[in-house]
Amino acid sequence: MKILEKTLLKQGVKPSRVYLSNDKAFLHVNLLDFFAKKFSHIDKTTWQQRFDNALILDENHQPVSANTPYQVGQTLLYYRDVGQEPAIPFKERILAVDEHLIVVDKPHFLPVIPTGRFVKQTLLARLRSHPKLQHLDVMAISPIHRLDKDTAGVMLFSHNPTTRSNYQQLFAKKQMHKVYEAIAPTRLDLVYPYQIASRLVRADRFFLTKTVAGEVNAITNIEHMEVLQGKLAGFSRYRLTPLTGKKHQLRVHMASLGMPLLYDDFYPLVKTQTAPNLTTDFKSTDFKFPLQLLAKQIGFVDPISSQYREFISQQNLPTV
Repeated sequence: MKILEKTLLKQGVKPSRVYLSNDKAFLHVNLLDFFAKKFSHIDKTTWQQRFDNALILDENHQPVSANTPYQVGQTLLYYRDVGQEPAIPFKERILAVDEHLIVVDKPHFLPVIPTGRFVKQTLLARLRSHPKLQHLDVMAISPIHRLDKDTAGVMLFSHNPTTRSNYQQLFAKKQMHKVYEAIAPTRLDLVYPYQIASRLVRADRFFLTKTVAGEVNAITNIEHMEVLQGKLAGFSRYRLTPLTGKKHQLRVHMASLGMPLLYDDFYPLVKTQTAPNLTTDFKSTDFKFPLQLLAKQIGFVDPISSQYREFISQQNLPTV
């Protein structure tokens, strides 16, 4: 990896790129006006601060001035800066590293990629700046699959672009065996293992998923593991095996059975304190009540070595 490319990382965050096209709307403006118009959801004062803080660079990785004229054909680099980003006080754990993959045990609350108010406080940014990974091409680190911010557990990242698609295809072909654990209300009238199948689509509110009539596209196997005691009386621990990979599939399926996951703020109903602005707001009290969902295990036949590999989270959900 080129040292110059590596130095572009700022606390694990690499810059975005924008190409200055032959657009009549921008031909006679300076770069400050261009950014303010191009990305109008960000106010002009914020863009001025980014120029002042050398967060906008030219193709040679040199800071540019806000007054620099718009130049057709130029590519600029710019960094996101969200101001007072909430600190996530939980650490990830690296489970394995080879010439293709990084296997990580993700904590609750930590977003995987930049989103909303979270840029530096993401798993991706942390891995790119992790001391134990600096021998790799950290600029090439990329998640192979999704895991919600609220969910903890095992995740796979690729750091080798030439083999990344081999592993992505395992998910596309449903050849990844994933097992989750969850805590939810006890229901003993079902015959376990119980399979639920439904059709899930994006709900009217962009951050939610809903069940609709139609062809099945989401299937989950549910196993009852144990009835919990003490403070968790009335709840049980379940093993959930998704056979498909729809957004919030496990949360929606469990809620539809009258067994919403413990501390789920979205299903079956969105808690009012989380609803106003999910891209900018952050609940300071969340840290005490993590969603009780853990990606406990992932297994697959490695497309490079043809060997079966299995990784297990070292985290556990509470049982009392």
